[in-house]
Amino acid sequence: MHPTFHLGPLEFPAYFTFLTIGYLAAVMLAWRETFRTKGVDPNKMLDLAIVLLITGLLGSRILHVIADGHFDDYVNLCLDPFKVEGRTLPKGVPCITDAECLKGEVGELCNVATGQCHPGRDCLRTLKIWYGGLAFYGGLLLCIPVGIGYILRHKDKLDLWKMADLAGFGIPLGLILGRVGCWFAGCCFGEVDHSGCGVVFPKFSPAWDRHIERGLIEKTAAAPLPVIPSQLIQIGLNAAIFLYCYWLFKKRKRFDGQVFWMFMLLYAVARFGIEFYRDDHRGIWLGDTLSTSQLLGIPVVIGAAVMLRILSRRQARNPEPLLDAPGDPLLEQGRSTQPSPPGSGDDGGDSGGAA
Repeated sequence: MHPTFHLGPLEFPAYFTFLTIGYLAAVMLAWRETFRTKGVDPNKMLDLAIVLLITGLLGSRILHVIADGHFDDYVNLCLDPFKVEGRTLPKGVPCITDAECLKGEVGELCNVATGQCHPGRDCLRTLKIWYGGLAFYGGLLLCIPVGIGYILRHKDKLDLWKMADLAGFGIPLGLILGRVGCWFAGCCFGEVDHSGCGVVFPKFSPAWDRHIERGLIEKTAAAPLPVIPSQLIQIGLNAAIFLYCYWLFKKRKRFDGQVFWMFMLLYAVARFGIEFYRDDHRGIWLGDTLSTSQLLGIPVVIGAAVMLRILSRRQARNPEPLLDAPGDPLLEQGRSTQPSPPGSGDDGGDSGGAA
């Protein structure tokens, strides 16, 4: 666990840093493929990526705040920080002053009556995404209507289903690095492991807090119990989904939209399964049976299967060749300088000036 990276006087939260790198990697790979995909303007695609970045962060944050089990904490951070779960000083020593909490890096305010340290008052914590707390489905489900609206407004330069297929392999690539950030931050940890293959996070990690909350360890414990490395499992699952979807896009795509909906189907199934092995706060519903992501995943699986069927049948009724133009971007650019035969209909369209 390494929640913060230091570069001189600068601090970079591990989760947000890897999330940013993941999004940039996804956008750059998708942008590279736009040069080989007719119907998608590279510059417009980058414009849309910026819009969806903001939209995704907003949607992810909203779902986290209202559905991941932290809503009361965000309210109490503003109104009464002493109602937020506190911590004792190292070795279980009760605090007496605020300065002791700051020195021990376990909070800012000391509740002398309980001897516990609490975070300082912060009415803007819900906006501070760099502290973590993003629910993927919230961002995805908000990005879909916003992205569709943007594409329809620029349908002369962006084809809806071709753009969706670029996201179909780009999103899982970003999720790989996002889960690496979870690993370093210690969030999204698994259930207590009894197989001997678990990992042990340090004291004051999210797993340590959770095990104290559940009464599994004492506050004087040096470390939490071994847990299932669910972050690493999710990294592996996302990597497999990315490789399959990218291979499908490059080699076996039969109709536009296939890659995106296949990603949605595979991700929802994989996420549904791994949720049974997680133990972090993420919203549990139906009598502690299903998590928020599992509840949302059920309609996603159904919707993805239906859309794959609809688009496949549409392609069968109206067989049209895919308008992808595979080849090296520089080679294609060189070809565009060749004079077109008379009446060839080559529009010589601008492929974008992004570098």
